[in-house]
Amino acid sequence: MGNSLERMRVETVLVTGGAGYIGGHVVRQLSEAGYRPIVYDNLSTGSPESLIHGEELITADLADGERLESVVREYGIKTVLHFAASIIAPESVSKPLDYYGNNTCNTMRLLLACTRNRVERFIFSSTAAVYGMPESGIAAEDSATVPINPYGTSKLMSEWMLRDAALAHGMRYVALRYFNVAGADPGARMGQRVREATHLIKVSCQAALGIRPSVSIYGTDYPTPDGTGIRDYIHIEDLASAHLAALRHLEQGGGSETLNVGYGRGSSVREVIDVVHRVTGVCFPVIEAERRPGDPAMLVARAERIRQFLDWSPRYDDLETIVADAWRWEQRLAAG
Repeated sequence: MGNSLERMRVETVLVTGGAGYIGGHVVRQLSEAGYRPIVYDNLSTGSPESLIHGEELITADLADGERLESVVREYGIKTVLHFAASIIAPESVSKPLDYYGNNTCNTMRLLLACTRNRVERFIFSSTAAVYGMPESGIAAEDSATVPINPYGTSKLMSEWMLRDAALAHGMRYVALRYFNVAGADPGARMGQRVREATHLIKVSCQAALGIRPSVSIYGTDYPTPDGTGIRDYIHIEDLASAHLAALRHLEQGGGSETLNVGYGRGSSVREVIDVVHRVTGVCFPVIEAERRPGDPAMLVARAERIRQFLDWSPRYDDLETIVADAWRWEQRLAAG
């Protein structure tokens, strides 16, 4: 009885960027859990094909503050999940104002619409890029936030605005700082669609399919066991389920939190490529290249707090599983 009452109370939720890679997986899980997601997306990188349960799509931009506010008001929105953003860190260096405009200014417009219409709960898609290059390579939620590119800075500024708006207006929030998201729906129903993606696992699967001629390793002289960078890779399904856990936390009266979403262990670039070789059975060419400016040797999450505060635990914490699911999706995508 209690669960059904809760579901009635938060039946309709607004999901910005809900037709994208991460947003689409969260929307699917929301629908399967009995919620009614209203997707607000300009489709610059998202696709209606990501909405596999026929969720309602409003094709509009967050920069259109009037339209945004009318949607929040007309649907009686009390919960917002905010994914819409530009996310390519190197691009943010060459186009900083685009990132501050799309990420920071548009988040401000969304927060204005929320506070004017008494939205109660807000879940924010943040990033480990807010930490910059922690000296130890391990980032906890209370680690220094020293972003090294406009992408990380634009997200950190959005976190600050969310914190202050929530304090001023009585809104509660969960900000989730993602580490390296990868993989796809295990049933290959959906996955990352952006063809010119920069994510290592997707790029490697594309090389295995012959879509790309090779994969580059940027830096082989880092102070790591095999000389290549180490990252904390998290399966998209586990990341999506963390958002539903955050929503349950807020529904049950939980307080505002900022939490890392990762597994707390890292894999090197060489290790990832070796797993892709093994899973796909294709030994595609690998090119060793110079380091990219600003790439840390290691970036791994301290991930205890999310388990404590959200009662969340991962189900797909295995690099081979992540790669196998990504590979099935890329094969399907290549087949049209």
